[in-house]
Amino acid sequence: MRDPYSVLGVAKTASESEIKKAFRKLAKKYHPDQNKDDPEAQQRFAQANQAYEIVGDKDKRAKFDRGEIDAEGKQRFHSQGFEGFSGHEDFGGAGNTRGFKSSSRGSGGFDDILNDIFGGFGGGRSKAGAGARPGAGFAGGGARTQAPPKTKGKNAEIITRVSLEDIITSGKAQVTLPNRKTVNVTLPKGFEEGEKIRLKGQGHPGENGGPAGDVMVEIRIKPHKLFEIKGSDILLDLPLTLYEAVLGAKVKTPTLSGAVNLTIPANSSSGKVMRLKGKGLPKKKGGHGDLLVKLQIIMPSHGDEELETLMKAWKEITPYRARGPEYD
Repeated sequence: MRDPYSVLGVAKTASESEIKKAFRKLAKKYHPDQNKDDPEAQQRFAQANQAYEIVGDKDKRAKFDRGEIDAEGKQRFHSQGFEGFSGHEDFGGAGNTRGFKSSSRGSGGFDDILNDIFGGFGGGRSKAGAGARPGAGFAGGGARTQAPPKTKGKNAEIITRVSLEDIITSGKAQVTLPNRKTVNVTLPKGFEEGEKIRLKGQGHPGENGGPAGDVMVEIRIKPHKLFEIKGSDILLDLPLTLYEAVLGAKVKTPTLSGAVNLTIPANSSSGKVMRLKGKGLPKKKGGHGDLLVKLQIIMPSHGDEELETLMKAWKEITPYRARGPEYD
């Protein structure tokens, strides 16, 4: 191990703040999470870490300066003029496969510095070895254990069916999510059947802390027993008696927002279309379509002798053409 002062690039007389500043600079530059594909940078980070273990600690720095421990933190002793090592390891060296041991130096310690630099980046105890520091779960620039990648959850496809009344009255659809939770979703104005709404983050959960997927809600309209859809307009067949069509009448007519009394003009023919403005579906650009009411004259379900006598006389006295010349 090189002299820790030279590794950090400071003089032996450097103050604690100067040593801390030098280590912060090297840690930020060579941290493995910033240099995943650069073994040399990882080696430099390991050396800086080891150096700071020695001179970044007041007691160990004093022991190193007095020659009691070496640059790897191993105790030195003199026997018969020879310098040797006790074999006791206080710290993992640059080539130690057990990882670096963490010391508790309080404020300004290794963990505190990395948390300051990276905002907790790589925090916690490394899987590379007991006591290993954030980002230091490698030895001598060796392979670093990577956390499993965060994976976004799968999207969920849901079909929801809405009634024409719901579109008009509430403008919402009820949707049951994959987690069984029920939510009300606002329907887009002027949507077309089969259109999809994306509910972000409401799909299947992600893996390893990844974000949840989305829910894609396909909107379909429930068939109605009276109304038929034509764009933003809706169509209604309105049955009339013969005398209502001949004499005229006010007929109670259903709409999506409640019934209204529709005035039927006298002498109305079957197939005549009457328009109720604004009684249709919402439009994309605002407003509503119309309700188109098609008159349908319905004859009695049973024969009527008086009606037959009247029609025979009418035919003789007041004949008229129902079809144009193109039918001849």
